[in-house]
Amino acid sequence: MPQIPQTYHELTVGQLSARSGAAVSALHFYESKGLISSTRTSGNQRRYTRDALRRVAFVRAAQRVGIPLATIRDALTELPEGRTPNREDWARLSRAWRSELDERIEQLGRLRDHLTDCIGCGCLSLETCVLSNPDDVFGDRMTGSRLMPERGAAKRP
Repeated sequence: MPQIPQTYHELTVGQLSARSGAAVSALHFYESKGLISSTRTSGNQRRYTRDALRRVAFVRAAQRVGIPLATIRDALTELPEGRTPNREDWARLSRAWRSELDERIEQLGRLRDHLTDCIGCGCLSLETCVLSNPDDVFGDRMTGSRLMPERGAAKRP
């Protein structure tokens, strides 16, 4: 892995890729989505500030737990530009996501606990399926594997 001297305040896309473990194409994608930013040299080469390393690590960690990119981008706009985010910055962001992550954990636990029954059942019924309809919110309106009413059928409130 290439070492970056402390005197370098900007990283090339190759250096950022090597240090972060993210592919160059992923870094370009992150930049196109507003997750990281770069400046351009006179030769039109990208240069990233050193804080981009932490931002890329944050993006990748958030993606691994299923946080949507738009949510990640919104969170990153709250971080200071030009300095590496500190512990308090990260704590503030993680508190905002805690309830969403708790909900995902609950959904995954439900999936884990009922997956064998679901595969074995094959009913595809929203009326009884504990995965598709955990609180039976559709059971009083319709049955079967459809969330949308059939064409031409009157919509129910």
